[in-house]
Amino acid sequence: MHKHYVLAAALLMMPSMWARADVLTMPPAETAAPAEPTPAAGMTMDQVRQKFGEPRKALPAVGKPPITRWEYEGYIVYFEHHYVLRAVPVRAAPQAPVDADVPAAE
Repeated sequence: MHKHYVLAAALLMMPSMWARADVLTMPPAETAAPAEPTPAAGMTMDQVRQKFGEPRKALPAVGKPPITRWEYEGYIVYFEHHYVLRAVPVRAAPQAPVDADVPAAE
């Protein structure tokens, strides 16, 4: 009988010996406020135009409810109908690492 308990305990401990996990570490998210002011949620399109000027690019509304996107230098403004949902800072695209062992293309 005692052998059965020892065998059961050994079998229960075996999966924990095989279990493994990888740890994913990520850099902290950027939470700094934008360097320049951006439109606040709830502003109308007219208020945004008056305060921030014309966008560099205004894309047409998409979906239901209609979501419109205006692109400014450094941020994008998202509207639902005619009201600001959020202004999102635009980050620079990450640069691909340069491999010193690979000659540059000519």
